[in-house]
Amino acid sequence: MPGRRAARTTAFAAVVAATVVSMPSAHAQPAADALKAYTELTHHAEKLTQDHLKAQSDLAAANTQLSTATETEKQALAASERFRGQVDLLTEASFQGARFTNLSALLTSSSQQDFLQRMQALTILAADNNEALARLDATLTTAARARSSAASAAEAATKLLSDVAQRKAAMDEQVATARAKYRSLSAPQQATLAAKGDTSSVPVPAGAAGAALNFALAQRGEPYVFGSNGPDSWDCSSLVQAAYRAAGVSIPRVTYDQAKVGRAVTRASIAPGDLIIYYSGQSHVAMAVDGVRAVHASTEGVPVKIADIDSIGPISVIRRVVG
Repeated sequence: MPGRRAARTTAFAAVVAATVVSMPSAHAQPAADALKAYTELTHHAEKLTQDHLKAQSDLAAANTQLSTATETEKQALAASERFRGQVDLLTEASFQGARFTNLSALLTSSSQQDFLQRMQALTILAADNNEALARLDATLTTAARARSSAASAAEAATKLLSDVAQRKAAMDEQVATARAKYRSLSAPQQATLAAKGDTSSVPVPAGAAGAALNFALAQRGEPYVFGSNGPDSWDCSSLVQAAYRAAGVSIPRVTYDQAKVGRAVTRASIAPGDLIIYYSGQSHVAMAVDGVRAVHASTEGVPVKIADIDSIGPISVIRRVVG
């Protein structure tokens, strides 16, 4: 029955072909998963980088507070020694027999004029002594407060130093994991990530916001590096900080603090130069180009580029730095 055998073979081949066509691509799905995993790893690494930078900033502030408090205490103690000397002179004179009273002035005066002069001198001495005592007390109080402040600052700095070290270790580990994942991506995937996007000329408004935006746009194509401060590579928050610095406006280094600058604006009223802070943890920032687009340093493997505002991530807050 050659005809039937041939028919069965043809039917089986058709079933196999249909099955193969209906199955998901064995190549495409792992590729998509790899890019998704890389994105998640870099997002976590970026958050840890911002945590580490924030801890460094807090440590610097604590050390500044410690230095200021220590210097305040030193100056207050020096001032207290000057006033203490004045008080000690009057006290020593009293112990040696000097009588700073109205009666002693009367008894030791040789004339009415002499009495009046002695009374005037006693009034001045009493005022000086009271002032010296008051200033001595004030400077000692200032010194004590400064000493307490310095102790608190020193304790905070010690804790923050440990925190910085721990956060750096966590950051380094996560960054290494993300970089290893990037190396595992295929060449086409890496090429897709490395695309520079829209590099065409973009009009910017006048003023500081426009100047900042112009700086950020000029960085398109520059690489992202975790924790980098420029000028040839950036992370998300260093880019916008440098952009506003170029416009003569100082803003903080990390996204958590950038989320507090200026004033909040709505998504509907967003304008060029506004800072868009992303994610509930406020770990990423971009700068609005217009009402639809933003320029940002995305993550390692991806250069500074323009992207759709809403495609970058869930928006936490939008801040207008100037105006």
